[in-house]
Amino acid sequence: MNKQALLRSLPAVDKLLKEQTLQKLLEEFPRKLVIKETQELLEQYRHYLLSFAGDEQDFSFNFSSAALAEEITSKVREKNNMSLRRVINATGTIIHTNLGRAPLAKKAEEALLSVSSGYSNLELSLEKGERGSRQSHVENLLCDLTGAEGAVVVNNNAAAVFLVLQALAFGKEIIISRGELVEIGGSFRMPDVMSSSGVYMKEVGTTNKCYISDYEEAITDQTSVLLKVHTSNYRIVGFTKEVNRSELVELGQKAGIPVVEDLGSGSLINLEKYGLSPEPTVQECLQQGVSLVTFSGDKLLGGPQAGIIAGKKELVNKIKRNQIARALRVDKFTVAALEATLRLYWDEEQAINEIPVLSMLTHSESQLKNKAHKLYNQLVKEVASAKELTLIKDSSTVGGGAFPLEELSTYVIKFNPSQFSSTSLAKRLRQMTPPVLGRIHQDALYFDVRTLLEGEEFVLAEKLQEAVQEELKDLW
Repeated sequence: MNKQALLRSLPAVDKLLKEQTLQKLLEEFPRKLVIKETQELLEQYRHYLLSFAGDEQDFSFNFSSAALAEEITSKVREKNNMSLRRVINATGTIIHTNLGRAPLAKKAEEALLSVSSGYSNLELSLEKGERGSRQSHVENLLCDLTGAEGAVVVNNNAAAVFLVLQALAFGKEIIISRGELVEIGGSFRMPDVMSSSGVYMKEVGTTNKCYISDYEEAITDQTSVLLKVHTSNYRIVGFTKEVNRSELVELGQKAGIPVVEDLGSGSLINLEKYGLSPEPTVQECLQQGVSLVTFSGDKLLGGPQAGIIAGKKELVNKIKRNQIARALRVDKFTVAALEATLRLYWDEEQAINEIPVLSMLTHSESQLKNKAHKLYNQLVKEVASAKELTLIKDSSTVGGGAFPLEELSTYVIKFNPSQFSSTSLAKRLRQMTPPVLGRIHQDALYFDVRTLLEGEEFVLAEKLQEAVQEELKDLW
């Protein structure tokens, strides 16, 4: 093989840019981006040629200017796609951490658009015409909805726990049950959060059993907080004993030590009436005398990513004055989306219907079955044969560390392609615009209708049809 001849056959950048395909591309995309991709592609082929050790007949690359221009066009368009994009979630996991957790309600979307397209009164009191607090837009709402005396919002729940401990117990002791030393997503562990906040952690009890006497015996003059962590992402079953909230509150009041409870998921509605397992609400914790509660804004509450601290006014004010609070504060987008979401909670029925997470959690079996039948019929008509598609009953998961043992009855479309692998199809679907995500099980692709937002079943059908056609085209 004459490598030098092949290297000389690669066109120069200037010549390649004169190709009609790239001339049109330059009208649509920045010249700097097109040149960069052109240079990188040519360098890639030069490197390949210099390192190629096979026979000449094995070499099959087309170095014509037209072919290279088409490849550059594809690369430029791919590079220009936004990295963070909306996806279609057909996995059946409602609060999917990898997919941004809670999708926002329409009113929250509208609030985001409103404050993002211009200025806002984020830290201005319109009534007084002077500097205000960004917390004021949501604090009163949180107090009214939960019964708290005060509230403060930071950027996530781990930050909320960190700030509470740093503000109330820096350099002192906190007491926690050994069975509540949870690890949350991304390998963030409760002991590490506590250590970073500058407190000394004193574990009591054993992994499976803890008594109120364990706390009582551990209290010293250095104890500043009795911490309870709701194990929302796992359960210990069998030979167990845990200290309930009322017992801990009674001890805290007797000893003059605040009780702080990290609820994690944080629910404002009792979901037992909708068929879910018991989960403590924020209101319930505060009514039972807990001094402060911390919880997420983007899990069961169904809003944007945020960490919410609610409880005794004296303690909340102390937290607000802590210098770390500024480093953990939320921006105008979070404030707007959270306020709009919270306002929906004035009417429980409206919250259930309009907040996507709550709607997905409370879908009836008949609603899901009807939705699945419509999607199945469309797919049989437009995408694949009935032999490859099956409508079956299955189960969804809540996700996000909430309701760890809950299995929600649902309906899914099982697609078992006969001419190509489900893994290949799943990859193809991830490259669609928008990407479509299902779940793979036993070499079949499952699409769960529970996590499809309104109208997304039509998008799923369209993208699945495109992906199948491309897979078949590659086979030909």
